[in-house]
Amino acid sequence: MDSSPPPDLPPRARVPDVARMAGVSTATVDRVLHGRAGVRPVTVERVVRAAAALGYILDTLPYAASARRPMRLVFLLPEGSNRFLSMLGQLVGETRARFESFGMTARAEFIRSFNPELLAKALREAAREADGIAFMALEHPAVREAVNALAEAGTPTVTLISDIANARRAAYVGLDNRSTGRTAGYLMARFIGPRPAKVAMIAGSLSYRAHEEREMGFLHLFTELFPAIEVVGLREGHDDESKNHRQAKTLLNRHPDLAGIYNIGGGAAGIARALREARRERETVFIGHGLTPDTRALLIDGTMDAVITQNPRAMLMDCATVFDNIRAGREAECGMGRPVGEIILRENLP
Repeated sequence: MDSSPPPDLPPRARVPDVARMAGVSTATVDRVLHGRAGVRPVTVERVVRAAAALGYILDTLPYAASARRPMRLVFLLPEGSNRFLSMLGQLVGETRARFESFGMTARAEFIRSFNPELLAKALREAAREADGIAFMALEHPAVREAVNALAEAGTPTVTLISDIANARRAAYVGLDNRSTGRTAGYLMARFIGPRPAKVAMIAGSLSYRAHEEREMGFLHLFTELFPAIEVVGLREGHDDESKNHRQAKTLLNRHPDLAGIYNIGGGAAGIARALREARRERETVFIGHGLTPDTRALLIDGTMDAVITQNPRAMLMDCATVFDNIRAGREAECGMGRPVGEIILRENLP
């Protein structure tokens, strides 16, 4: 009987060994080998080849389907008369080829605005088919809970335009809204000039962190730099043109000397109608957000003085970059620059 010790067997390959050979992160290897979506087909193939070469897996066929399927994205946007958001949803379909170049498909869904329970439900339902979700967040526990549950299940989310605090979203794509509110305040103060004056704000809803932060920035700017300008009110119009019309009409009736209105959200046409009816479109400084066909027309005819906007196509491609980074096992915001807001006046309309 041979009592000599058995020959040493080569150590069994581990996930870090596969990751090293494939040139990816261990998180990406884990996603591929557990059949989770969200990894580029070429990366799936590289991981599978490395795992087979190291003997970590014996059969590569189960991974072939995931290598062929593109990453499926859903954009959840509020429905209503906010023209910028409607335009953004339309662009999701129009930029199909750009998403395909990332190995992705994308579609937009519109849900009832300002309803956190409906948004939370829509997030959970979208996750049944989607590999990634971009959405305009509402600051609410139900939404936070849904985002965290999706993160736990491996479905990444990206907040768009308006962020949410203390939630496990992968990234935020949008402007620094506090800085944006300060910018609106500075523009208004310079348009009004060095005199005591009254100005007001109309928000969509302060349930949006973006609108709350814009309000804070706007208020603090006047307190710090232009104390002679008094902010006399904040009203919510839910981005609805008819509601904004009523709110602006009330403000103008209550303050006949109102020097400026800052529209924090959408529905600019309703405010413009109230200004025209009061024959105040030339005397009252009107600043808002989102360059759309209607705000463009208001700039041209002089009813609006300035629009603060961001490039909607660039926003969508930033979302694609975030999901591509996640799929490849990189940091979510790797290679991304800070989004830049644009100040559009009648004289520099693109």
